[in-house]
Amino acid sequence: MSTTVATHQYCTFWVAGLHFGVAVDSVQEVLRSQTMTPVPRAPEAVRGLINLRGQIVTALDLRRRLDLHTDADESPEMNVIVRSRGEVVSLLVDRIGDVIDTSGLELQPVPSNLPVMVREVVHGVLTLPDAILLVVDPDRAVDVSAAGEPNNGGTS
Repeated sequence: MSTTVATHQYCTFWVAGLHFGVAVDSVQEVLRSQTMTPVPRAPEAVRGLINLRGQIVTALDLRRRLDLHTDADESPEMNVIVRSRGEVVSLLVDRIGDVIDTSGLELQPVPSNLPVMVREVVHGVLTLPDAILLVVDPDRAVDVSAAGEPNNGGTS
C-alpha cells in the first residue's frame, strides 16, 4: 500500500485508550448517551437501537466490535452518528475528541502490531504532533458480519 496525502478533517474519539478518527464528511452528528432498546439475538457488537428524532438507528459498541474489552469495560458514553452504505449508524465510543485538520499529512499503512479486529476497520494512520490517529473506514466499522464470530459466539 502506498502512502497518500490526507486532506480531510477528522472527528476524533477514544475507545479503550486508542485514538481514532473518522472523516468529517461521514459524520452526521455526535450525541451524548441515548436510551437504547436491546435487539435479541443480535451480534455482540450491536448494543441496541436508538430513536434519533423518529429514525431508528442501530448502535454499535466499538469496544465490542474491535474486541477491546477491558477489565473495567465501562459502557461507552458517546454516540458518533455516521453514514455508511446509505444507512445511519451510531458508533458508541468512550469519549469524543476534537475535529482536526490533517492537510498535508501522509496516511501511513496500518501497523501490523495492532489487534486484528482493529486492523480490519482502520485503513491507515496519521502521525500527529502528540499522538497517532487511527483512521477508521466507517463501512468496515459497521460490518458486524465480519466480526460476529471470532470471540466465543458473542455471548456476554
